[in-house]
Amino acid sequence: MSEDLSIIKGSKEEEYQSLIPQVEALLAGENDLVANMANVAAALKEQFRWLWVGFYVVKDNELVLAPFQGPVACTRIQKGRGVCGSSWKQATTLVVTDVEKFPGHIACSSLSKSEIVVPVIKDGEVVAVLDVDSENYSYFDGVDKRYLEEIVALLNF
Repeated sequence: MSEDLSIIKGSKEEEYQSLIPQVEALLAGENDLVANMANVAAALKEQFRWLWVGFYVVKDNELVLAPFQGPVACTRIQKGRGVCGSSWKQATTLVVTDVEKFPGHIACSSLSKSEIVVPVIKDGEVVAVLDVDSENYSYFDGVDKRYLEEIVALLNF
């Protein structure tokens, strides 16, 4: 089921601008990384109603599922595999307009149509990724990239 996103898309930047102070308040004074990832995932899911939003953290040279909101997900992802593993390997944000066309895409949910993955970088190394999936093709763009990168930078990894 594809919902009308014109209300969100028309004011996407304003949606992010209103969300960032809320995220800052959620993170203020809290040092627990798991709690902070959980609250960021929940805040993003509530604000945008995406299909899936969550984190994978680097552990023992693979991405391991961390706090998320949405349907069940893949638990472990190898470096360079799928959108998350590719973002980790390249240490760059990847915006995918159609996941079916991404080489090696890992289909955790057949409902996912587009995706953005933002690496969390600490001391020059990727330590985690923020993964967001939409049920709509071509949903994510430069606005999402800019603000999601700003949001992950708020996390104290």
